[in-house]
Amino acid sequence: MKIDFLISKMSDGGAQRVVSLLANYLDEAGYSVRIITFTDGDHYPLNESIERVRLHNQPLVKSVVFSGFFSLLKFYRKKSNRPDLMSSHIDLLGYLTIPIAKIFRIKIIVSEHNNHLSRYTYQEKFLWNFLYPLANAVTVLTSFDLPYFLKKNKKTVVMPNPYSFSINTSTETPRKKEIMAIGNLNRIHHKGFDNLIIIAKELRKAHPDWKFTIVGAGSTGKPELERQIDEFGLEGYVSFLGYREDVRELLMQTGIYILCSRFEGLPMTLLEAMSQGVPCIAYDCISGPSDVIENGKTGLLIENQNIDEMVKGLNYLIENPQIRKEFERRAPESLEKFSLHNIGTKWKTLISEVNSH
Repeated sequence: MKIDFLISKMSDGGAQRVVSLLANYLDEAGYSVRIITFTDGDHYPLNESIERVRLHNQPLVKSVVFSGFFSLLKFYRKKSNRPDLMSSHIDLLGYLTIPIAKIFRIKIIVSEHNNHLSRYTYQEKFLWNFLYPLANAVTVLTSFDLPYFLKKNKKTVVMPNPYSFSINTSTETPRKKEIMAIGNLNRIHHKGFDNLIIIAKELRKAHPDWKFTIVGAGSTGKPELERQIDEFGLEGYVSFLGYREDVRELLMQTGIYILCSRFEGLPMTLLEAMSQGVPCIAYDCISGPSDVIENGKTGLLIENQNIDEMVKGLNYLIENPQIRKEFERRAPESLEKFSLHNIGTKWKTLISEVNSH
């Protein structure tokens, strides 16, 4: 069976990592897999047998939706290029993938990678109300979104993200006095990095021996965060590591992982951190963290965007190493439902159901 994963680009990001994991899994399960992108960026390893199709020619129009529509239309016009199923991911890509799937009578599954309250512009409103009903299936990350999208498409299923690293069961690895955050620096508001700098300012008063580290690319957001760091005199207390390919190794050594996002779907970085036994603390934003963390047992959930409570939570973790050890032991054990095998099996079932109708 031929499956095309379609996504705007394969640069760093949770959705891109998920696509790479699923593509590799289905490839190893015997499917013929391609990944089609419309702008540059390849940050995740793919099996050699997965075909990469780069429809990156945009000489006149910068819009991925507009230029990508005609590029994909031209590519699929040749019958031998058409797959049995299209798997469309992230943002407004459905504007180009769903109509083309209907034109060429190709089955299509569209996947949401955030909760529906995180954005609701007229673009999403039209896409969800008029195009999603035409898809063969829609996947959402958590049960929070299920009722909303079931009204748009009766074949909507909850499909969580899988964690991407092998589980770290060792609790003997020394951990640094370091609090780590991971995310694209250009998405300052989304990822709450502006608040993270304020949190660092407050935490340093009680724990100057701990440091904050931010992992992630983003040339436009970094200067704004550096301005905040300069304003609060946090040079040397907050540092940037940029985009890294050794995230697993970094997580195995870090002392605490913090998620400050204002909204999420199902945060990959939180799954990755917990899989490595990192004691985690997260804002309990509308969806995502509460699906992963059992508060007080596998990590800490903090009232959404309550900076004072986040600082208190960090102080509590730092001052109670036995609690950190308990989280380090329990967190990896709680992630079985997010294993690639379990999520991959759910994908194979959905693909089979869609293909049989």
